[in-house]
Amino acid sequence: MLFWQLFVSFLKIGFLSFGGGYAVIPMIQYEVQQHGWLSTGEFQRTVSIAGMSPGPIATNSATLIGYQTAGLAGAVTTTAGIVLPSLLIVILIAAFFYRMNANPWVKSSFYGLRPIITGLIVYAAIHFGFPNPSEAIYHWTTFATLLIGVLAFIAITRYKLHPVTVIVCSGVAGIVLF
Repeated sequence: MLFWQLFVSFLKIGFLSFGGGYAVIPMIQYEVQQHGWLSTGEFQRTVSIAGMSPGPIATNSATLIGYQTAGLAGAVTTTAGIVLPSLLIVILIAAFFYRMNANPWVKSSFYGLRPIITGLIVYAAIHFGFPNPSEAIYHWTTFATLLIGVLAFIAITRYKLHPVTVIVCSGVAGIVLF
């Protein structure tokens, strides 16, 4: 019975989780409190640990709540419940696009989306790297940030270094320079 409650609760959350992981936390908290699985303090610690762990906070929270409630089987149950809706939706969308792949309108629209996606990524990179560009344009940190970015780009494209290696090296360069 407990495993079924865990699965159904997190399946419901998975189907209704719009707005990203942090937007789902109140729904998870409601379910946890409704069933009395964790105290408020335990829930807060669980979400804190989930936020510090790699991966999506909602899935991490579900896994940790399942583990604390019913051990390893509970962790598997809650993780399956919260992930299953997204998996099903992605499979349905993929099947639809697979059938529509030959349609010239669909092909053209995807080719048209490539430049805007690239532009959005570049925009995000600029605003992430330079939060206030007008103040920092002639500062040494701007040059150092650009240098790390250019070297990372060259390392991946020309020398075919693994992205993890480039990320670690960029982090070390950031520690040394900043």
